Amino acid sequence: MSSEKVAFLRTDVERLCAELVELAPALRLRVLTELRAAVDEVTSPALAAAMAAAQDEGWGLRRIGAFVGLSHEHVRRTLAAIPPASGE
Repeated sequence: MSSEKVAFLRTDVERLCAELVELAPALRLRVLTELRAAVDEVTSPALAAAMAAAQDEGWGLRRIGAFVGLSHEHVRRTLAAIPPASGE
């Protein structure tokens, strides 16, 4: 995915957030919480898979952590939580 595509998605999210400003606080908070959870639900497994791919290529935990902005210990826990691929 190119940075241009990320910028496009960001623009859509910014537009949605701007539309929510007129909502009552409780409704706005609920929608934003749902949005955050949905984004996390999609990006967390993808990020973990990318970390695993980097590790498979011989990257160390500290190097992976530097790329994703996490401690090497957090990377280790994330990788440990990935279920084994079926057939192993």
